[in-house]
Amino acid sequence: MASLPLMEIRKLALTGIAVVRPRRFMDARGYFVETYNEKAFREVGITATFVQDNQSYSAKRGTIRGLHFQLPPTSQAKLVRVLQGSVYDVAVDLRAGSPTYGQWIGETLTADGGEQLFVPRGFAHAFCTLAPDTLVAYKVDDFYAPASESGLIWNDPLLAIEWPIAPDDVVLSDRDLKFGGFADFVSPFRYEGN
Repeated sequence: MASLPLMEIRKLALTGIAVVRPRRFMDARGYFVETYNEKAFREVGITATFVQDNQSYSAKRGTIRGLHFQLPPTSQAKLVRVLQGSVYDVAVDLRAGSPTYGQWIGETLTADGGEQLFVPRGFAHAFCTLAPDTLVAYKVDDFYAPASESGLIWNDPLLAIEWPIAPDDVVLSDRDLKFGGFADFVSPFRYEGN
């Protein structure tokens, strides 16, 4: 009898982005899930070596965190999952020379579904909470470097991200309100063709 894979990994339209759905093993007690497996990731071309885990709590529905990224040489790939609640997770391609430069994707991630989004280096990342009291955990492949942190404004008209919340209901940090727009962004990221 052939065994089922421990993870389903689905690549998305923007090169390098993938949705990962780990398999849950259910019984009367609840479930067990392997949320990360380096071998399974490498088999589909995801070679990030994660060095730091982060977690955020958002009290209110409509909280947007992002669009964040770290500049080279401390740029980060991320593996994002929801521990409680749900989010609309967004990644924007910032890699100069990419055929999808300036394009975005959005995926709903839920604690119940266990979906994860892999976001490689060279992308801006953000999420919008779809439920109150949402917990998000993510792995990154380089350490937090305050001098390298940057971002783009969440509602940039050129990016035209279709957020699932009315603009008047969005909750933002003061820092995220001050980010500049995509029209003035000069990308330090380069498309490597994969």
